[in-house]
Amino acid sequence: MPTLFDTYRGHLLDILKTLEGEGALPAGLDFRNVAVEPPRDASHGDLATNAAMVLAKPAGQNPRALAGLIAPRLADLPEVAAAELAGPGFINIRLKPGAWLRELDAVLAGRADYGRASIGAGQRVNVEYVSANPTGPMHMGHCRGAVVGDALANVLAFAGYDVTREYYINDAGSQVDTLARSAHLRYREALGEDIGEIPEGYYPGEYLKPVGEALAAEFGDRYVGKPESEWLQLFKRKASGAMMDMIRTDLALLGISHDLYSSEAELQASGAIEAAVAQLRADGLVYEGVLEAPKGELPDDWEPVELTLFRSTRFGDDVDRPIRKSDGSWTYFGADLAYHFQKARNADQLIDIWGADHAGTVKRIQAAVAALTGGSVPLDVKLVQMVRLFRAGEPVKMSKRSGNFVTLADVVEEVGKDVVRFIMLTRRSDAQLDFDFAKVVEQSKDNPVFYVQYAHARTCSLKRKFAEAGFDAARAPDLSLLDEDEIALVKLIAQFPRVVEAAATHHEPHRIAFYLGDLAAAFHALWNRGNDDPARRFIIESEALSRARLALADAIGQVIRNGLGVMGVTAAEELN
Repeated sequence: MPTLFDTYRGHLLDILKTLEGEGALPAGLDFRNVAVEPPRDASHGDLATNAAMVLAKPAGQNPRALAGLIAPRLADLPEVAAAELAGPGFINIRLKPGAWLRELDAVLAGRADYGRASIGAGQRVNVEYVSANPTGPMHMGHCRGAVVGDALANVLAFAGYDVTREYYINDAGSQVDTLARSAHLRYREALGEDIGEIPEGYYPGEYLKPVGEALAAEFGDRYVGKPESEWLQLFKRKASGAMMDMIRTDLALLGISHDLYSSEAELQASGAIEAAVAQLRADGLVYEGVLEAPKGELPDDWEPVELTLFRSTRFGDDVDRPIRKSDGSWTYFGADLAYHFQKARNADQLIDIWGADHAGTVKRIQAAVAALTGGSVPLDVKLVQMVRLFRAGEPVKMSKRSGNFVTLADVVEEVGKDVVRFIMLTRRSDAQLDFDFAKVVEQSKDNPVFYVQYAHARTCSLKRKFAEAGFDAARAPDLSLLDEDEIALVKLIAQFPRVVEAAATHHEPHRIAFYLGDLAAAFHALWNRGNDDPARRFIIESEALSRARLALADAIGQVIRNGLGVMGVTAAEELN
């Protein structure tokens, strides 16, 4: 559904086309950069347009003079109170209350669909997120990327994109070999052997005991005392499969599931890397060469080695990148290159959610995707900074190798799915986030989860109070009874569709959380005015005014529900 801003942009385009027809503007101007949006300072009006600023040069006119042609025609629109020139040629527009009341009607009519957009136009977007190595249960080091990726997928779907959620299983590296060896120890332990202390470098976690027991039940002592060559590949498949089952279960606690799971081991076995490299070689983008020596003092063991290199510098990277090692095996980059090529065949754009520690590999993989797709499939990599956990004022360390870590399941059990998901979106993903176990469940305005949930619960309580007052909820409200402060809330509500579009366009789901915090704060402020003046409460003796205010609260609650739904958070109807 079109937003209020879309509607007035449509009116503006009609005016510009009329001016073209009258000869006041030359024909064929490009209107794509003409925008209608809120002014930076709300005191300047309700809407602002840059039309005169962006069209003046191609039209060969002075911006302010052109604005002087446009503004009177905007002022003639039925719901426009004034259209005023500002600065070098901006136009600020003030709307009559009726325009906002119509928007309030649109919220109540659209309900769960209010804010849903069509800017995606069915474009296929592949969002790959989590993709943790299958070597243990999910811990809080994985949580933020999981939530950011899932919320972004929700935002894109809400904005009209065709979204595929993908998990890339890194089951071909040395860490999975270590997992198999660790599982073999637990397998021997399950058969009664005293394995002693877990060797340095293995995974010591208790979570591998059930894996060892399952292997013992399936194979008996067949692989006891046998060389690795007989059991390593089998145990890799079995152990990583068990870990993926555990990971799926952990993610389900956060309400997360993926549409597609892709295996690195299967990718390598399929010949996909060879096929991608062959295409790059045919395009003259792969060659045999020697990397430049590292800058600064050379390591004692450095020596020039001929490698298979990708010409990533042609696509903005700093240096060309090796895709095959001197021993003939593929580099991690070689496998990633082929994996992204595989994804790009079924998508119009790719989005990866990575931990910030992978920042150094962004340019090379974007270069590879550009080379393999001819630039037709853009790749956006969103980097997610770490989460610092605190308990009793002390930082909680997370290490999968030590077996001493806080699992995602533990955290969800302690504070709940909704709290975890909301908190992970309360800062930009590229900014560090602190998760304090006490503060995230605190019932105060300093806790954004509680503050937004409390606002929604209050809107639900008003419906109950309205019924308790004996008022008829079936009658249509007279929204013209709303005062200036209440109309100001409608103006904030009307921002929601724009926030959704911006979050989808910029791949920033945290914008939804920020907006809901602002809306909740404004609603609580409106609620609190009744503390000093009972006549300004939402439910009063006047049934007509109570009904109008209830409609406003209902719309606020609906928008909060819609926003929380996009974030993957359940809206609370009551709080203890």
